Amino acid sequence: MILDLDIGNTLSKWRLKDADSSEIRSRGAVWTREEWRPGADIPDLDVVEAVRISSVARAAVLEETVALLRRQVRQVYVARSTPEALGVVNGYEEPGRLGVDRWMGALAGYQLAGGCCAVDCGSAITIDFVLPGGVHLGGFIVPGLRLMKESLKLGTRNVAIDPESESDALLEPGRRTVDAVNHGIYMAAVSAINRIYSEVCDQQGVALPVMLTGGDARVVSRGVQVPHAVWPDMVYGGLEASFPLTFAERAGKMSGAPRVPEPVSLEKIRAGLAFSMLL
Repeated sequence: MILDLDIGNTLSKWRLKDADSSEIRSRGAVWTREEWRPGADIPDLDVVEAVRISSVARAAVLEETVALLRRQVRQVYVARSTPEALGVVNGYEEPGRLGVDRWMGALAGYQLAGGCCAVDCGSAITIDFVLPGGVHLGGFIVPGLRLMKESLKLGTRNVAIDPESESDALLEPGRRTVDAVNHGIYMAAVSAINRIYSEVCDQQGVALPVMLTGGDARVVSRGVQVPHAVWPDMVYGGLEASFPLTFAERAGKMSGAPRVPEPVSLEKIRAGLAFSMLL
């Protein structure tokens, strides 16, 4: 079995993948903590022959996790943000400072679509752009839904937005404080994504497919105005592309990869952007 780990600041997500069939056998998540120890909520390392890790947690957390795993697993691969990989040139002035989850998403999106806008809807919402030639432009970071809600300190932090909510309802004025907060932060998040996407496509003269991932991708996707795909395993896809271990991975296949959405024309993007500027 192959254990893939996506260690975030809040949650550590994992999945077990069959090394022979490339099938996903199980998955889960635990709170990121000082020590990552196998237990009831974490897979048994006795069945694991290789581990691939993407981590944005503190260096000490990653170091202790790697030390633990290397005592029990033969192969441990740790992803790093590098100046170039898999045909993509890192757009950061200091490439190592780009969050490795963003780098994995950019690499996965490029392998799948040959250029993309990769949006990760987690504690923060990150928006990264990779041009068809493999140039990573850098990106944008805005507060995520939960972070925005907590910042308001209105006693609504534990009342989440229903993922089944229709975007039209979420964009209406709230008639209770909790609704006003939820609708306000939703409007802020999706408006930022829509505007940033249009501005960058206009500047670069290219319409890019949009890929969304992260815990809030499902609800955020309802307000994204351009064709897009939700890819929960996008960071894992970057790990697969960076450290291919199965026959399917070596052939370029990433588990759970969606169909690439056909973007709208650049002319339509520019027309929408011009209209929004008149409002």
